[in-house]
Amino acid sequence: TRLIEYATNKVLPLILVCASGGARMQEGSLSLMQMAKISSALYTYQLNQKLFYVSILTSPTTGGVTASFGMLGDIIIAEPNAHIAFAGKRIIEQTLNVTVPEGLQEAEYSFHKGLLDFIVPRNPLK
Repeated sequence: TRLIEYATNKVLPLILVCASGGARMQEGSLSLMQMAKISSALYTYQLNQKLFYVSILTSPTTGGVTASFGMLGDIIIAEPNAHIAFAGKRIIEQTLNVTVPEGLQEAEYSFHKGLLDFIVPRNPLK
């Protein structure tokens, strides 16, 4: 959150590299509130200052990060074959009683569905 607040105050563009396996039950409410805190800071950053935010999704980017600040970028970039999902394959299959197709939670699928702007390997991003 401090990085986002710094970028807001200094009127700087922002690049966040997201990597998360999702919040764990053991981490409690503090973990869940951190995602809301980051999303709120990004809202202020983008709305009030109209600044430029790039989100880079690495593998894995799952859970609340995907549902919150990971997908809020003006430009969303993912690494090739990055695992991007809200819930895991097993959870989806057990909850909905369906079979999740292979590749459904890979960056390339999200790109073809219009959820990502680019797929770029890590080295050229440096």
